[in-house]
Order: sequence, then structure tokens, then C-alpha cells
Amino acid sequence: MKFSFKAIFALLILSFFAISCRSSDDNLPPVNELEGLIKIKEISNDTHIIELYSATGTTTLGYNDLNLRFKNKSTNQYEKNATVSWLPLMHMTTKTHSCPNSVLTKLTSDGTLYSGYIVFQMPQNSAEFWDLKIDYSVGGTAYNATTVIDVPVSSKAKVSAFLGTDNVKYIVAYVDPKSPKVAVNDMVLGVWKMQDMMNFPVVDGYTVKVDPRMPGMGNHTSPNNVHATQSGSGKLYTGKLSLTMTGYWKINLQLVKSDGTVLKGEDVTETNPASSLFFEIEF
Repeated sequence: MKFSFKAIFALLILSFFAISCRSSDDNLPPVNELEGLIKIKEISNDTHIIELYSATGTTTLGYNDLNLRFKNKSTNQYEKNATVSWLPLMHMTTKTHSCPNSVLTKLTSDGTLYSGYIVFQMPQNSAEFWDLKIDYSVGGTAYNATTVIDVPVSSKAKVSAFLGTDNVKYIVAYVDPKSPKVAVNDMVLGVWKMQDMMNFPVVDGYTVKVDPRMPGMGNHTSPNNVHATQSGSGKLYTGKLSLTMTGYWKINLQLVKSDGTVLKGEDVTETNPASSLFFEIEF
């Protein structure tokens, strides 16, 4: 079989590009999974050290994005193929309950970090506390660990738990913007309901009406706000939050069903300066 010079040249060019691509990939710096994260604490059992992270190195009242990974004590390596679940529990004087939380997902296929959210709807006190039970398996072997989680009182309202007009218990939590600006900010919040003491599913198909006000500046509002809605089932709620100056803002809210029924919150008027459902920010 004869090959033309052009065919041989083309094969050489293809080989060169394939080698160049491989070399380029090999020279890429490793991904830093922990970029932007600060360790909250380490939790230990007989086999693993579990590292818990957040963007601030703390856990707070309200919505928390949390990340964890598992370091094998024997090999000093991080596990890449764990199956993980968690259960946050509030231990009260007369009862125990959980809170809204997501499934844990692996951030990258070849990584070691597992991520999810937990919404702590009430703070700890001297007699009542939160803990977090982590169940996981590696290579078919099951493990678990439990740790106390610090959830102090917050100076600003970022979460609200209440009984709606439909006699259902709801939790609404502020998520973003974490660093608000004088601008029309992308706003994210979450809505869940209490199915029972251990299950708090996402509420689908509602609207959270938004009316930001500055109580210290004549209770003025702002233009171009967009009420928060979902992009799909099981998602957080997104909208637009217009902040026209720095200072203290009360974000008045109304939780509304798809049929227009108001479950919590009131319109802000001259005679009613604030809704009973609100968040607070100051920047």
C-alpha cells in the first residue's frame, strides 16, 4: 500500500497536535478545591478526619453553604469516592427537630470536596444546641461522626420561621447578595415548609414579593426590584434587589401562593411602615 507525501504530512501534523494537547493538559496547575473556603473545624472518628469548611470559617443563623472532605488516617489521603449524607439536629429541652438541608454533591468528578446547604432556623442557647451527624460510606464500608455546631444569635434578621395563613409552617431564608452594593443586586432566597420534625422540603411555585425600605431615611423604597421566583422545581428563589444608598435596609417580604393567597407579610403603606416578614441588611 502506498502513502502519498500529503497523507504522511497530515498524520505527522495530527500527531504533533495530540502530543501538544496532552503536554498542555499535563502542565495545567492542580485545581485548588479550597479556594475561597476557611476551615470551620475537624471531626474525627477511628478511620477519618472530616474537615468542615465555609466561606467565612463559621456557621450562622440562617442559610449556610457548607463543604466537607474525608482524610483517611492510615493513608493520609483524601477520599474521592464517598457516598455521604448528613442530619442536622436541634436538641431542645422538650423535643428534637431538624431543619432545611440539601443533599451533598461532589463538586468535581476527581475531587475530594462535598458540598451542600443547611438552614439553621433558630439559634443555640445555654440549654439548647445544634449538632450535625454525618453518615458516609467508602468502598462499601459505612462510617459516621457527629459534632456540635455553633449557631449564635444574629444581629440582623436573615431567616424567619412562621405559621402561614394556610396553617403550614414555613421557613424563608436570605441567601444573596452576601456583599450588597449600591446597585440592582441579584437576590437569592429560599422557601421551605415543615413536613414533619425531620423533613423540610423546598416549596415550589410560590412568589416572594420584595419591598426594600430605609426606616432611618423616611422609609423610602427603591426602583427596579423584581419579586423572587423559581427557575425550576426544587430550586432557590431568585429576583432583583435595588439598593440606592449604603446604610440599614429592611427588606419587607410577602410569601404568596400561585393563586395569589398571601401566606405571610403585609403591604408597606403610610399607616403600615413594615411587613411582619422581613430581612435586614446593613452595608
